[in-house]
Amino acid sequence: MATYRVVIERDEDGSWLAHVPSVPGCHTYGRSIRQALARTREALALWVDGADTADLDEDIRVPTPLLRAASTGRKARARAEAVAVASREALRGAAATLTAGGLSRRDAATLLGISHQRVQQLLDER
Repeated sequence: MATYRVVIERDEDGSWLAHVPSVPGCHTYGRSIRQALARTREALALWVDGADTADLDEDIRVPTPLLRAASTGRKARARAEAVAVASREALRGAAATLTAGGLSRRDAATLLGISHQRVQQLLDER
């Protein structure tokens, strides 16, 4: 499968310009990064076979402070997702222990501060 680097830059009007440096003449634009990428695949199909399955290596060019902000946001999201997984595992274990100890799902839910439906979901995930 072929891989093509796609350079995406914002123009002075706020549109996103995309071009594939390895394929002269292959360029397009979009009102959003996502739209520019979708249109890049369409434009690439005019120049090469297999564009619909090709990997696009995105080179999105924005000012460094914006790249840093995006990186910070992605890292925070990854940390939050890890905490959510750990929390779900802890709740699942607690729900299992409480119900195995003879408590009803409703009583376990009250002690855990969640709904009895959530207790059931957690128990079903085991």
